[in-house]
Amino acid sequence: MNGILNVDKPSGVTSFQIVALVRRLSGERRVGHAGTLDPMATGVLPICLGQATRVVEFFGVMTKRYIAEIELGIETDTYDISGQVTRRIDPTAINRKRLEEVLIAFRGPIQQTPPMYSAVKYCGKPLYTLARAGIEVERKPRIAEIHSLELVDFHPPVATLDIVCGKGTYIRAIAHDMGQVLGCGAAMRSLVRTRYGRFDKSESVSVEKLTDAFRLGNWKDLMHPPDCVLTHLPAVVLDNEAEKHMKMGRTLTPAEVAETTPVPEAGEATVTAEQCRAYALDGRFVGVLRFNAGNGFWHPEKVLLNL
Repeated sequence: MNGILNVDKPSGVTSFQIVALVRRLSGERRVGHAGTLDPMATGVLPICLGQATRVVEFFGVMTKRYIAEIELGIETDTYDISGQVTRRIDPTAINRKRLEEVLIAFRGPIQQTPPMYSAVKYCGKPLYTLARAGIEVERKPRIAEIHSLELVDFHPPVATLDIVCGKGTYIRAIAHDMGQVLGCGAAMRSLVRTRYGRFDKSESVSVEKLTDAFRLGNWKDLMHPPDCVLTHLPAVVLDNEAEKHMKMGRTLTPAEVAETTPVPEAGEATVTAEQCRAYALDGRFVGVLRFNAGNGFWHPEKVLLNL
């Protein structure tokens, strides 16, 4: 049971609860998600099973797309409307033109301070555990990459944003920071992740359909192969001896590797010669190799067995 499920997470459940559900339905112990969604958020949540859990880290290069509703005139401790209201300010002076002006500063690389209600660790503890105890600590700003941010609708006091961003971006923090710049406060009202790399919401599977698929035994039809998230890397084909060496963790010489032409997919990272996908002669995905410029050899970085 090695593959990736594109799950449409419903509101009101945590990402971990979806992982637990898939673990129970599948009977597979190795299950993990790629990119947490807040309980109130919905949309694309990739779930990796079995050997596919070894490629979770490669989701980091993928962009994400969100549709977010931002409510003006309110501030909360969680930066969304699920939290305790800490301040209310009349937002009627804010018009569409003012919103468009403010959004300019939130495009490109921006600095974000993680919310207290987040999984970021402080002295080994998630910030949300401290926040629930009424403790607030200083957090270091981080760089977030906002590839695009557009105002798609504005029905005061709610602004709807279409956001494409990189890893580690907190949409709740964007809402809060917008409110600070506008001077009226703001909090996230709803959030839908519509795309995560190659995974699109239009092709995602509801929890109900997923449950039925495991009950009926046709769950394989919903699985994506582990290498589908690595199409931004060039591919190489190994002969039987080189495949055996890779599985044993041995380095490979350039002579043992035959390159094929990579075809990067739109929205993925730029092809790099530092890493490559490795396949057996019969087309089985073997894993990921990393090039060592120091000695000119390829080192097995990720090896997937029994695919």
